[in-house]
Amino acid sequence: MASRPARLRIALDALERLVGGVGTAVLALIALLTCVATVAACLIGVGLVIVPFAVRMLRVVSDRERDRLSRTGPELLGHLPAPTRLRDAITDAALRRELAWAAVHGTAGLVVGIFAIALPINVLRDGSFVLWWRLLPPADATSSIGFPHVTDTAGALVVSSFGLVWLVLVFYATPLLARLQEAPGRRLLAPAPGTDLMLRVAELTATRAAALDAHATELRRIERALHDGTQNRIVAVNVLLGAARRAVARDPAGADEILERAQGAAEAALADLRAVVRTILPPVLTDRSLPDALRSLAATCPVPVDVDAELPVRCAASVEATAYFVAAEALTNVAKHSGAEHATLRLRRTGNRLHLTVTDDGRGGAAADGGSGLTGIRQRAEAHDGTVDLTSPQGGPTILRVSIPCGS
Repeated sequence: MASRPARLRIALDALERLVGGVGTAVLALIALLTCVATVAACLIGVGLVIVPFAVRMLRVVSDRERDRLSRTGPELLGHLPAPTRLRDAITDAALRRELAWAAVHGTAGLVVGIFAIALPINVLRDGSFVLWWRLLPPADATSSIGFPHVTDTAGALVVSSFGLVWLVLVFYATPLLARLQEAPGRRLLAPAPGTDLMLRVAELTATRAAALDAHATELRRIERALHDGTQNRIVAVNVLLGAARRAVARDPAGADEILERAQGAAEAALADLRAVVRTILPPVLTDRSLPDALRSLAATCPVPVDVDAELPVRCAASVEATAYFVAAEALTNVAKHSGAEHATLRLRRTGNRLHLTVTDDGRGGAAADGGSGLTGIRQRAEAHDGTVDLTSPQGGPTILRVSIPCGS
């Protein structure tokens, strides 16, 4: 038996899912009516031109529901290209299942969601009825379900007791209603046998290619850093040592000055080399923890950054390195391009996923595929089967959310 705080959390989660379900139910109803209107228009010969639009709309709405259901249960793969011809649409089994889902979810799912949302409203309305029932016109002095008709304080107390009934339903019925609302989607929007495996193979092929690209890009970056910085300084050290060796016999004082310059160049080369090593895997990440590494990273950012990082247990080294790289790239973008005055970095582990969120109050307008930094973040995250979500309206704020699997 769940404790009361746990029961409250379950009920609130269910209400959140039901509210999201109402949103997709409205979209499903719109898509369903569009498909029905398209079929009716095809009967008179004018609907063929809008078939691609109607089919694409149904597929987009269905994929949105797949994404919603995947956040709270088994992943439902989708995002297949929609058929563009009427014959292909008629023979597409997945499209027929999506149409059946839209018919069920856009009607029954919408009713279930509205009923569930009404429950907490009824708790407040009927629970406080005894306080304000005298302000109502006599004909309207009744409970949220229309009876009993209240004429005195005793009747008002009876109506207020209904609030406890609604509260019990909120605690115990909303999780059942959420599962009831989601059931058609989990059954009808699941891919056909074999499709799941094919999509997964295609996804893994793409992420492997992205991982190889990210690895090659990282090697090129390290090579440039060593070639343009460290190598040049070591060459300078070699030249200075040669000059000092030749000057020892004829000008000892000058040789000492040259040796001092050579020592400075060697120290600069060592500092460059340490900087390159830190970008590969920062020592603080190895010696301490990811939250400590993120705080150290935020301290060097030109934009003030608040760090809210909690990680009860260590994740795999590759996962922590990826999270660190994502944070570093995100803060670099904030400093260079956002014009922000403040940023926030949040790290949490929920279940078997690591969630990293970077928010800034800059000008916004960033595109998910608009630059090499964001592309690198996406490639790094997808190489670990992670997801990247960027929200950046004009005027800000910009919110980058990255979720990476990190094991159980």
